[in-house]
Amino acid sequence: QVHLVESGGGLVQAGDSLRLSCVASGLSFTNSAMAWWRQAPGTGRIFVAAISGGGAAAYEVGVEGRFTLSKDNAKNAAYLQMNDLRPEDTAVYYCAARGGSADINVFDSKYEYWGQGTQVTVSS
Repeated sequence: QVHLVESGGGLVQAGDSLRLSCVASGLSFTNSAMAWWRQAPGTGRIFVAAISGGGAAAYEVGVEGRFTLSKDNAKNAAYLQMNDLRPEDTAVYYCAARGGSADINVFDSKYEYWGQGTQVTVSS
């Protein structure tokens, strides 16, 4: 059984930083691509960043240069470092993983496993 557990969300001011963590059990980030998505109230789920089994990362244009996605295969954990946070970054952030592929994909339907989400709130 696969579980993804996110942590690290919180309330910060604009310009601050946060690091989100996602720890997986039941699958390996070496063999599975993982991604972060976010959802603000009243909106759909939006792609933020993804990392392949081999460690290549891709980012949504609006976060590129501010967010960095990395992973520790030994700990089966992934980390989203978010710098220079803006009020528009406010959302619930979800960790997701692909069960059968190490390749990045920007469609949420390609990710079989999801965490429960962690709230990030950025005040102006």
